[in-house]
Amino acid sequence: MAKKISEKCYVHLNGRAMGYVADPLAYVEEVRAARRKGVISGEVNVAYLEKLNEVHINTDRGRVRKPYVIAEGGKSKLTKELAEKLEKKEIDFGYLIRNGIIEFLDAEEEENAFVAMTDADVTEKHTHIEVDPVSIFGFTANTAPFPEMNSAPRHLMFASYIKQAQGLYATNFNLRFESRAYILFYPQAPLVTTTAYESLHLDRHASGQNFVVALSTYYGYNMQDAVVLNKAAVDRGLGRSMFYKTYSDEERRYPGGQKDIFKIPPATTEGYLGEHAYSKLSEDGVIEPEMNVEEGDVLIGKVAPPRFLEESIGAGGLEEKTRDDSVVLKPGENGVVDDVIFTESPGATRIVKVRVRGLRVPESGDKFGSRHGQKGVVALVVPHEDMPFSEQGVVPDLMLNPHGIPGRMTFGHLLETLGAKAAAMKGAKTDGTAFSQKGSERLEDYAKILEAHGFDKYGEEVMYDGVTGRPFKAKLFQGIVYYNRLHHMVSNKMQVRSRGTVQILTHQPTEGKARLGGLRFGEMERDVLVAYGASLLLKERMLDQSDKATVLICKECGSIGYRDYAKRVDVCPLCNSNKLAEVEISYAFKLLLDEIKSLHIRPQVGMEE
Repeated sequence: MAKKISEKCYVHLNGRAMGYVADPLAYVEEVRAARRKGVISGEVNVAYLEKLNEVHINTDRGRVRKPYVIAEGGKSKLTKELAEKLEKKEIDFGYLIRNGIIEFLDAEEEENAFVAMTDADVTEKHTHIEVDPVSIFGFTANTAPFPEMNSAPRHLMFASYIKQAQGLYATNFNLRFESRAYILFYPQAPLVTTTAYESLHLDRHASGQNFVVALSTYYGYNMQDAVVLNKAAVDRGLGRSMFYKTYSDEERRYPGGQKDIFKIPPATTEGYLGEHAYSKLSEDGVIEPEMNVEEGDVLIGKVAPPRFLEESIGAGGLEEKTRDDSVVLKPGENGVVDDVIFTESPGATRIVKVRVRGLRVPESGDKFGSRHGQKGVVALVVPHEDMPFSEQGVVPDLMLNPHGIPGRMTFGHLLETLGAKAAAMKGAKTDGTAFSQKGSERLEDYAKILEAHGFDKYGEEVMYDGVTGRPFKAKLFQGIVYYNRLHHMVSNKMQVRSRGTVQILTHQPTEGKARLGGLRFGEMERDVLVAYGASLLLKERMLDQSDKATVLICKECGSIGYRDYAKRVDVCPLCNSNKLAEVEISYAFKLLLDEIKSLHIRPQVGMEE
């Protein structure tokens, strides 16, 4: 037993010491007995922390509490008679709590509990039994089928993917102006569901589709995690979605009585973008719904007063100078104006919101994931006639590389493939709730259904190569899996730059897609080019295309000099020599030399002839 920190056992109520007790275990038992009899509130939780030798009583709000069936003398207090009464609705859940059959524990009291998974596992030592073994999982893990068949890290991965899945997030999406939103065109309920999925009515907000999946390679295109899609399925609407983005602006007021105005900016405005940019705006300076827009098109025309006071008086001294502050469609985006609304801010200034929609059809580079953390990027969209097909003429929608299964131990994925195939044959959903049946029993159930419908009992089928027409030597495992389309789409991430803006400090290209930036070519990328012996490409990427600067370097002392344009001579500020040479270096290197100088160290640049 751990050494106790203090001799006196203090009692803390909601974190505050209220006094101490002589026998903590008896005291805790007394409080629990009173709670179960209904003498004190069922909201009270009590725990004896042995290492600290303290009793903690919690009654405050915001605690996460979970129901457990009380076990006494190696038996569950929830008898068969009570369970039957509950099923017949003669009693309710509240009755069980009031009569000390079920109680809620918080995180601290769970430390004093020894919980059995099922009635069959109960021994004399156990204090509680899980209401349902499923409740050890949270909301997300319970929406995935067969979670007990997968390794734990895959659950964490699926939990993050489900947040990124496209589906029907709200039925009034066409009235909402979200900053960005994705709506899947034909969301489906999964063929393999769980108790949690059904009871939470998640099928009303479905976020995926049932794909016919074959476990097979395809001419090396689905190496690693890549997947191959059937073009005919994509053309019929598989994984198709709509992307919504909202642009908004406000007529701000400034001190001095100046304010922004929504209108088509006149040609005299500072920063005027040219007539073609404003061609789609109506007279009030705002674009109309159902207009096709592309990058660079103005959505909301706006003129703003100049930033600095001295600019406010124009050349004639009469007209006030204005600058263009319009909202422009971001680079790389296009679509159709879906809706426009006018509203007011609390400060009674006008606000305009423009929602743009764009169709997103699955293409190479888009991401899909199953409910077992099996994610993949589309490597190829194959024409229907080149895909493998079965004897019945069934062509898979998606081809998954079989190597992704054993290493990741996502056996739930295989079980779902089989279970959903059986569900499709039977014409009814199958249950994939955790711990509901042993894996072997489930397999036998699915095998019977598949055999009754003339299929191989373990889901394997003779497949024919669509390119050559010959049957494959091995049978391929084919079935149905519920896949989510994730919102990482290549059309939103495409970034390219030839020439453009540079940072003032380093003279290197700006970063980020929004600022038309370049892609970082780091040290490791440099190593690759060095290893390939492509040094000239290295020079082009890291010097010519980046921050090449021509500087004058003194041949005598190695300092950086400058050109005196008045005297038409090159000057070294250190030794007043006129013997300087032009050298091409990276501007960032020149910056480094300046920083070294600021530390009172004189760097010298040595040159060879």
